[in-house]
Amino acid sequence: MLKIIIVEDEDIIRKGLVYTIDWLSMGCVVVGEAADGEEGLQKIIELEPDIVITDIKMLKMDGIEMIRQAMEQVEFKSLFLTSYAEFEYAKRAIQLKAYEYLLKPVNEEKIIETIQAIQSDLNKHRKEEFVSENMSSASRRLDFNYYMQLDKSESGYVAKAIQKIQESYADRISVESISDELGVSSSFLSRKFKEVTKHSFLYLLNGYRVQQAIKLLNSGKYRIYEISDMTGFGDYKHFCNVFKKYTSMSPTGFVKKRK
Repeated sequence: MLKIIIVEDEDIIRKGLVYTIDWLSMGCVVVGEAADGEEGLQKIIELEPDIVITDIKMLKMDGIEMIRQAMEQVEFKSLFLTSYAEFEYAKRAIQLKAYEYLLKPVNEEKIIETIQAIQSDLNKHRKEEFVSENMSSASRRLDFNYYMQLDKSESGYVAKAIQKIQESYADRISVESISDELGVSSSFLSRKFKEVTKHSFLYLLNGYRVQQAIKLLNSGKYRIYEISDMTGFGDYKHFCNVFKKYTSMSPTGFVKKRK
């Protein structure tokens, strides 16, 4: 449920927005309203809304200054309503990354359309944020293109091993099988791999597999045991253990939280 605050100094307009629009049908609830910028700023900081709908020209503090100060403490989307069509107002609203700038009188359908668009953007952002937060910091640093440029010696053995991970992570590969292909000893390749990437071969292999598993889980098309096979883990229990090591939750827990 998205939380909305409405700040408008004209009582008729403010009450109309609060009570005539069916917010619940859009998965929203109006958690607060204010008649001026100072009161609005207090409500935003206190209630931490997802969306703030505000007039621009108000007593005590205008809507733009209110939003500017509030954004220093709270993250939200802003929607400006105003009867002032001057370009300077629009420009200042744009500088604050306002989601929309609508002139009064505002069509109710336009407000609903804008709220639904904001809701879609917020859901997409939260999904991406959820995936990012639940990958461990080490796993998030698995930038394979970066690692492939680090190996400046020994004919690029490490870069070739990393390329093999990207191409064949779904297969049963190991540092031994790759070293045989490259014609070097497994101990030499393991040592060079750790020297260049600061991680073991198995750590990066499993990290890359978990990254791919998260993409498949987010698609919602496959069962967990299928993803275990598709990402090269094979054994379901082993997959769950490794996944939890990198994300701090099981694949099942990840799916439930994503939903």
